[in-house]
Amino acid sequence: MKKIGFIGAYDKTDMLLNIAKILTTMKNKVLIVDSTINQKARYVVPAISPAVAYITSFEEMDIAVGFNSIEDITNYMGINGELPYDILLIDCDTSERIVKFHLDMADKNYFVTSFDIYSLRRGIEILNGLNMPMNLTKILYAKEILKEDDDYLNFLSVGCKINWNEEKIYFPIENGDLSVIAENQRVQKIKFRKLSIQYKDNLSFITQQILNQDSDSQVRRTIKIIERGV
Repeated sequence: MKKIGFIGAYDKTDMLLNIAKILTTMKNKVLIVDSTINQKARYVVPAISPAVAYITSFEEMDIAVGFNSIEDITNYMGINGELPYDILLIDCDTSERIVKFHLDMADKNYFVTSFDIYSLRRGIEILNGLNMPMNLTKILYAKEILKEDDDYLNFLSVGCKINWNEEKIYFPIENGDLSVIAENQRVQKIKFRKLSIQYKDNLSFITQQILNQDSDSQVRRTIKIIERGV
């Protein structure tokens, strides 16, 4: 079972739903764990009579909300041992949850932020709370790709116990994608057809990294299948 952490104060729910859609279409069994303070998944993912903590199924993936650790999830499911999933995608916005979900032992961790002051400073606050070193890949939401923004993030993170990986993933903020995502939420479907090429390219790249594949050709074919609604 692979465990992938997505750390930061910026909203990550829709990105994780889109990544999980690709993974499940590729026949992986996926659990998204929303361990964030706001628990956005509670509001955008349909669930029948949700409790304080629950697991619901949506578009062939499972979503866990309200759990403080993987041990809490196994207890909820009545399982001894490893969870019955190929991949866990863990959305985390506190240093305490990073520790409880043992993300220092994850297969890969991403730091997700935009360049508004709240997302940056709250995200750095999370990283400052770490007591163990971590390798992180940046996922950056921005209007433009600016070296000055990345330099500012590097400056803010000086002193944190993190090592930035070389690659950086930029998602466009104003490219029509937010309107598509909002429409997907309204109809409670995950659709890719109207997403920008750059957005889908980034989903493909992250999925390729999660699966540890040398080429993204299989992922791109899967995205085409999702676009056609097959």
